[in-house]
Amino acid sequence: MRANTLIMIVLAGVFGVLAVVLANIWLANQRSALAQSNGVQASTIVVAAMPLKFGDTLSADKLREIAWPAGAIPTGAFRTTKDALSGNETRQALQAIGANEPVLATKITGPGQRATLSAVLGEGMKAVSIRVNDVLGVAGFVFPGDRVDILLTRTVRTDGGPDKSFVDVLLQSIKVLAIDQVADESKDSPTVAKAVTVEVSTKDAQKLTLAAGAGQLSLALRQAAANKGETTERVTLSDLTGDTPDDVAAKQAELAKQAAADAAAAADRKRADDKLSGLAQAVERVGNKIDDLSKVKPAPAVASVPQAKEIAKEEVKYVPPAPPVRATVGVFRGIKLETYDVPRQD
Repeated sequence: MRANTLIMIVLAGVFGVLAVVLANIWLANQRSALAQSNGVQASTIVVAAMPLKFGDTLSADKLREIAWPAGAIPTGAFRTTKDALSGNETRQALQAIGANEPVLATKITGPGQRATLSAVLGEGMKAVSIRVNDVLGVAGFVFPGDRVDILLTRTVRTDGGPDKSFVDVLLQSIKVLAIDQVADESKDSPTVAKAVTVEVSTKDAQKLTLAAGAGQLSLALRQAAANKGETTERVTLSDLTGDTPDDVAAKQAELAKQAAADAAAAADRKRADDKLSGLAQAVERVGNKIDDLSKVKPAPAVASVPQAKEIAKEEVKYVPPAPPVRATVGVFRGIKLETYDVPRQD
């Protein structure tokens, strides 16, 4: 290869690199000029470099900084990773944070704080737990972070009448903080829970505590975006069947009467069974006594000495009978026999 050709190749490469550098500088200037013309100043914000779960400890490898318009920085956001990790104490995530999601002060603990349920509570809010089961807890499909309505079912006794049952919507759009002892919102597998912890105000906490002893509490899962309350009405037995209150009262009275009759019949059967049982026990006792008597050997009989008796002698004398006074005489007349009763002559 000739020297001139080699020189031309080197110069072409140098000019190419120079052209790329100059183009990048020009584009950067154009972006800066465009931002300044729109009145937008560039800034940075701290986001999660990887998905974070409840209780994860923040560190430099889990955070990163990205460009963000200075006038649109969210409240509670951190501009630098150093600000997010400021202090000598560690911080933990209070809820699930996705990758590239801004890390806000409300989503993490303060320096040195633990990721506990008390750190998740809002200002002036309280955490109250209610007991549920596989049915009342929506079959385990309620997760931390969901919103639910709390229903109260109770039965009220009336003076001289049947009991009345009804259901009221006690609280609406209540945030679920934890299921049993799990407060991780990233959990997505249904589990049957025994207790649900919700976030309520002080007055609502009093209502829940009182309602837990007054009736049965159950949950109704709300749509994720449906956070507003709605007008509700009390539901009674008449709403289920379309009967009037008098009809429902009559049916309940009939059921109560039938229950009383069944109880009386059961009591009569019990008394009869008790009598039969007592009679059987008496028969068994008599049988046992007879068995006991049959096992006793009788005393041997003592033969008595025969006593001499005086024999009386009787004399028998024959007395001839008196001869008959009349006699019967038979006379044949041909082949016919005729009898006659005539005086006897000696």
